[in-house]
Amino acid sequence: MKPNALENEQTIITIGTFDGVHIGHQKIIKRLITVGNKKHLKPTILTFFPHPRMVLQKDANIKLINTMEEKAALLESLGIKNMIVEKFTQEFSRLTAEDFVEKLLVKKLNAKYIIIGYDHHFGRNRSANIDNLIDFGKTYNFEVEEITAQDINDVAVSSTKIRNALNEGDIKTANTYLGYNFMLTGTVVKGKGIGKTINYPTANLQISETYKLIPKHGVYVVKSTIDGKTVFGMMNIGTNPTVDGTSQTIETHFFNWEDSLYNKTLKIELLDRLRDEQKFESIEVLKTQLKKDQDKAFLIIKNYD
Repeated sequence: MKPNALENEQTIITIGTFDGVHIGHQKIIKRLITVGNKKHLKPTILTFFPHPRMVLQKDANIKLINTMEEKAALLESLGIKNMIVEKFTQEFSRLTAEDFVEKLLVKKLNAKYIIIGYDHHFGRNRSANIDNLIDFGKTYNFEVEEITAQDINDVAVSSTKIRNALNEGDIKTANTYLGYNFMLTGTVVKGKGIGKTINYPTANLQISETYKLIPKHGVYVVKSTIDGKTVFGMMNIGTNPTVDGTSQTIETHFFNWEDSLYNKTLKIELLDRLRDEQKFESIEVLKTQLKKDQDKAFLIIKNYD
């Protein structure tokens, strides 16, 4: 998918941050594609980056469920080949509702049909609502379809609920709400090499996007596709207190994998959580616990074979 690639085709659009592309979002996307196919319009997602809260509320602490690349890949897997990323700035936030509609939706995106939530607000100070959008549609020749409160509430899920679940380490709930496994994507870099000395070598994942949400510290059962092969493992997110670590690392010990992973880009899916990160009395006690973790992980992985 090429963000912002539009070939003067008439579009059907929905608008939002779509963080998580969760099961509620997926319902809207299915509707977008269905109507788009019927009316011969190109299904298009209009999204924003940075997240508006980062700009308007200076909320640098908000972390997002997906990186922009992950979001684009998820949307593409659902049949959306056109994700338009509008840079969200203070200046953009001051656009009047009519300018937003005329300059962006009509002239730039050639919108002929817009699907929008009943509570959606837009324009300067979020002053316009769906009724205003319907009026603009009469002026600029596009249709508006409302996603009702009932439709939205039928799927009692939100990006905030998913973020909260991840922050609590409740990966099973997060994955249920997402409709897929939460993932961490990054590049494998050299770590301290301590895992190798105790027969639990790890791939140290470096994530470049500082806005990406990292779940609660602890040990997780994970899987990844490496060189076309599905590989399971266990991941530790934390500071490695047993060896007096201080900075956060994301380290994965893959089962049945021996080749070097340095400099590879991996997408690692989190399946379940085994325990909190702990400080053990010694490396030997840590090794004993890792064996218990691995045995428990193997039991969980049986459900995924």
